[in-house]
Amino acid sequence: MVDKISIALAQINPKVGAILAAADEIRRARSEAANAGADLVVFGELVLCGYPPEDLVRKPVFQNQIEVATRQLAAETGDGGPAILIGAPWRVDGYLYNAALLLDGGEISQIRLKHELPNYGVFDEKRVFAEGPLPGPISFRGLRLGVMICEDMWFEDVTECLNESGAEILVILNGSPYEVNKYDTRLNHSVARVSESNLPLIYVNLVGGQDELVFDGGSYVIGADCSLRARAPQFEKKVLITDWQRLEDSWVCEEGPIAESLEESDATYRAMVLGLRDYVGKNNFPGILLGLSGGIDSALSAAVAVDAIGPERVHCVMMPSPYTSQESLEDAATCAALLGAELDTINITPALKVFDKLLAKQFTDKTPDTTEENIQARSRGLTLMALSNKLGYMVLSTGNKSEMSVGYSTLYGDMCGGYSVLKDVYKTTVYDLSRRRNASKPEDCLGPVGIVMPENIINKPPTAELKPDQKDQDTLPPYDELDAVLIMLIEDDMAVDDIVAKGHDQELVHRVWRMLDLAEYKRRQAPPGVKITRRAFGRDRRYPITNGFKDDGYRLL
Repeated sequence: MVDKISIALAQINPKVGAILAAADEIRRARSEAANAGADLVVFGELVLCGYPPEDLVRKPVFQNQIEVATRQLAAETGDGGPAILIGAPWRVDGYLYNAALLLDGGEISQIRLKHELPNYGVFDEKRVFAEGPLPGPISFRGLRLGVMICEDMWFEDVTECLNESGAEILVILNGSPYEVNKYDTRLNHSVARVSESNLPLIYVNLVGGQDELVFDGGSYVIGADCSLRARAPQFEKKVLITDWQRLEDSWVCEEGPIAESLEESDATYRAMVLGLRDYVGKNNFPGILLGLSGGIDSALSAAVAVDAIGPERVHCVMMPSPYTSQESLEDAATCAALLGAELDTINITPALKVFDKLLAKQFTDKTPDTTEENIQARSRGLTLMALSNKLGYMVLSTGNKSEMSVGYSTLYGDMCGGYSVLKDVYKTTVYDLSRRRNASKPEDCLGPVGIVMPENIINKPPTAELKPDQKDQDTLPPYDELDAVLIMLIEDDMAVDDIVAKGHDQELVHRVWRMLDLAEYKRRQAPPGVKITRRAFGRDRRYPITNGFKDDGYRLL
């Protein structure tokens, strides 16, 4: 019977579909763990193919490549080094499963299949995977490991089955994406499973950006007494070595490194930076291009871009119209200078004159309205896309979640772009993040230390500057009121009457609900962006565009 063992928690950053590259990352992590004397290296969920593979995993040729790569990795464990426990899609008797595979002694030693398949929010695993049976423990060198895969830990039955079958340490392979307060939720579920079973628990998460999702790492070990024994940093690749010994009838993890827990605003900002960095890097864009208006949304977007890939790869463009103030010109120039990013100024007034002439006959006797405002926004979008085509840089959209919620944006104008870091960030949070970034630079960011956005940008009233003396609050409620209502409508799915009962003006709530409903067709055409909240547009919150439902207070009798 073994009395001591060293287990490495390896949180690495795979790219979906890059199977050979993921296998090489697994090899590098195993080599690092071997040098530290580890007996076993545990990786995250579906680490070999990346998460989520979506319908890519249905391709037989994809499944074949996974099996070839897995068997190659298994053969390499015959060198006497540490075993590896990886996540991968796996075929069994004609069905495809989300699996955990123990590779040891030169072979695929044991396989366990995910039992609880999530089918909510960003997850739709029942679409592509079959449900595995309740698992029993894996025997590894005299130790019985209770292996679970992500969602298996969120329910009692899998842990109960493993505990009753003689598991000694719970080991969870995870692909758990970031959202606000998600880390605490994971920890609470982990503690619940430990309390029920009186077993210690190892939790290994992925790290990195994959389209709209960002995996934040933060892998950890919890002792049987519910104490935190070790924790890897969030948003960083890490191989964390943990040393274990058997004391009487239970296993105890020696206290190891415990990375600092991030505050909510810091974690959100790091998620935005990592999400953008990996979207640009994994899709091989040479840099980022964005319109810098002198407003807070574009300033924060520019700061995230510089922190993600460095100022030398960020190209800002100020595109003044006849309504752009001197203050905005100065604020944009100061912001770019503080960030160290290149700034071009391209006046769109000549383009507006061309459109005036082009449409003069059709617009005769018609009063100017938002059409002319949208032409300005679309002239800017056209300019940015032309530069993107010529330079190869990806256009970064700068709209926030509050604006996207109520349609305060222009299709093919300010909505154009390949990605958006503010898509799931409410306006009030934009202000908080801007102040936080000015106060301190987070770790792993490539931008300058100190103030990166002029205080005037943060403090002045927001405006689109598409007509004289325009302010956002000419059209929208104050953002603190708007966001409070939007959060209840979007994140909590509350009815209009219930929101009014909480003290909000009935007319305002109905107006916001209506704007939210009508803007669905715009949001369907928006670029992808980092998921931050529990109900991100696109993946979490899916509503029909053609929709006749009205929340008018009707109640069934």
